[in-house]
Amino acid sequence: MENVSDNNIVIIGGKIVSVPEFSHEIFDEKFYKFNIETKRLSNSSDILPIIVSERLVELDTLQLDKIVEIEGQFRSYNQQTEGKSKLVLSIFAKDIIEKESSDDILTKNDATFVGYICKPPIYRKTPLGREIADILLAVNRTYKKSDYIPCILWGRNAKFCEKLPVGTMVKLSGRIQSRKYEKKYEDGTVKEMVAYEISVAKFSLNKTETVVEKEEQNV
Repeated sequence: MENVSDNNIVIIGGKIVSVPEFSHEIFDEKFYKFNIETKRLSNSSDILPIIVSERLVELDTLQLDKIVEIEGQFRSYNQQTEGKSKLVLSIFAKDIIEKESSDDILTKNDATFVGYICKPPIYRKTPLGREIADILLAVNRTYKKSDYIPCILWGRNAKFCEKLPVGTMVKLSGRIQSRKYEKKYEDGTVKEMVAYEISVAKFSLNKTETVVEKEEQNV
């Protein structure tokens, strides 16, 4: 039997950069959202959203600039806005531990998933010739739910997954990263948006001996 708790594992460290705000309520349990800043080795940073239950931690302990390590899962849901569906991603916290500041904690960003490719991979090359592929991974969760996680692969991993069919079961690991982009509306207005994705470092076909692994530079 599939152990879905092993399909989606995230361990991330960094600095709290926003105080918790109410997000939603399910069966009288309230959930709150705050942001954490985690650094890359290049000294740039990713700002990532965290969802936490009021029953997991005292909210007033989640103070600005506090250094924490969070274990949890990367989850998604479809938000309906103006008749359109938008994929919203966040890290669902299962444990939050206060830590002393260190490079190891401030850059910790490890995410591992087992799931199914649910859209044809999109393969392309940059103007400088670097190979890139985008996949959308469906990761099973309890109660017959799934999380849909955008992933980006590089180099030979990108080339390898280019022609993998929808439904292929894979295992991958990497970093959760944020990326800003501009969305243009029909009235000419432009709004800055943030997308979240997994920058994949290791990639393999699950339940096979075929493994394609390449550590990509953390940029």
